[in-house]
Amino acid sequence: MNKTELIEAIATRSNTTKAQTTAMLNGLLEVIQETMASGSDVQLVGFGTFSVTERASREGRNPATGVTMTIPAKKVVKFKPGKALSDAAASVKKTNAAKSAKPKQTEKRNNTIR
Repeated sequence: MNKTELIEAIATRSNTTKAQTTAMLNGLLEVIQETMASGSDVQLVGFGTFSVTERASREGRNPATGVTMTIPAKKVVKFKPGKALSDAAASVKKTNAAKSAKPKQTEKRNNTIR
């Protein structure tokens, strides 16, 4: 589901226009972003918690040259799903992802001698 589909679904369920729903969704995303930029967590009970954590610097390799380099420390966003979201995701049966994967076709060779 992309942002447009999410807006359509919310607008349908809340009996609001797409413009109103877009404004509300954009406002929500801005508040979450500003709160996290200030270093605070955003906890939505039943859905999950967004948090900012510090990733330590580490040694890595440039895959093209093989040269060892230091990857600098940085802040990253983490999301921990809430119990309701985890339970809902765990109860979902395999759907489109499993169906869209095409089984590998094996080529049968004729090994008879002519």
